[in-house]
Amino acid sequence: MPHSCYTPPLFLKNGLAMTLYAALWVPRFWEQTTTFSEPPYEDTIFIGANDVPIFGWMAIPENPRGTIIATYGITGELNNQWFLRLLGRKAYAQGYAVILFDWRAHGKTALLSPTLISHGIYEGEDFVHIAAQAKAIGCPPNFWFTGYSLGGQLALWGAKVASNLPPELGLKDNDIGGAVVICPSLESQRSLSYLVSHPLGRYLDKGITENLRKLAWLIHEYHPGFIDPEAIERADCTWKFDEEFTIESLGFSSVETYYQASSALYILPQIQKQTLIIYAEDDPLFDPTIVPDLKAVCEGNSAIDLILTRYGGHVAHISSKSCQNRGEDPDIWWAWNRVLEWIKQHEAVQLTTTVIC
Repeated sequence: MPHSCYTPPLFLKNGLAMTLYAALWVPRFWEQTTTFSEPPYEDTIFIGANDVPIFGWMAIPENPRGTIIATYGITGELNNQWFLRLLGRKAYAQGYAVILFDWRAHGKTALLSPTLISHGIYEGEDFVHIAAQAKAIGCPPNFWFTGYSLGGQLALWGAKVASNLPPELGLKDNDIGGAVVICPSLESQRSLSYLVSHPLGRYLDKGITENLRKLAWLIHEYHPGFIDPEAIERADCTWKFDEEFTIESLGFSSVETYYQASSALYILPQIQKQTLIIYAEDDPLFDPTIVPDLKAVCEGNSAIDLILTRYGGHVAHISSKSCQNRGEDPDIWWAWNRVLEWIKQHEAVQLTTTVIC
């Protein structure tokens, strides 16, 4: 894979520094880092797995070359997910139809349905359902499933589902191009244990939990009686949140068995769709012992390309000027540039294969 040699600015050669800089400082000026304007999105409601309504934004350019379907990480909503919106701008400018969506229990999807999260078990099916409905509306194949952090895990589940498409959806096997993800969550139990073993990690977990509780209160407000307010108060960490709200509704006996079943690391061998994983060794949110396991499973599956970088932090991968010059990149967003570059390369291969056949 060309341009896999990533280098950040000197002051960001630390995973935690990169992560905090991207989370706390870049949101103030991210729009200045790109020359592309916001696509002309239309609010669209899709129907996901088990008839759950999914709220999204959709924009279709003239003569679109394909469709990118994407969502964000563990908390947030479309309006405040600038990193996702950055992808939307870049992809639309390059001729792709774009669908960005609030996944289960998030944003306006939470207003439409009280259905809680499943960390990919059903969200993977949602990706495929969205693709089928988008095709009917006018978004063209190939469909590419995209996400970062926990959203990356959801997109990987989408690739797994797409490897054995339900026939009733009306999608052809080659309609789904594959998945492209940045710093996906891969092993929930190990990473959460690693995170809370450090004081700063416990602080980060507390911040994540507070955002999860806001989502729970939102669902309680719009769907009275569905969530016990006392359970929201008891959910004082991420683990406790899943214990209170997730495992029972999905039929799991413990958080451990739920994390084992939903973690993306264990479904990678089953993925048959072309997939790119960009992952930073210095990601401060994930257990570093996952890296050798990730390398091993990707080496055993020819459908998966892995770009493993020494630096990059959690998701951001902001590039130095010299790195931008080497990659002929228009901006600092090295990972998104590699994502779109990889998609184009695989579109070209698929087109050539189709012509030969």
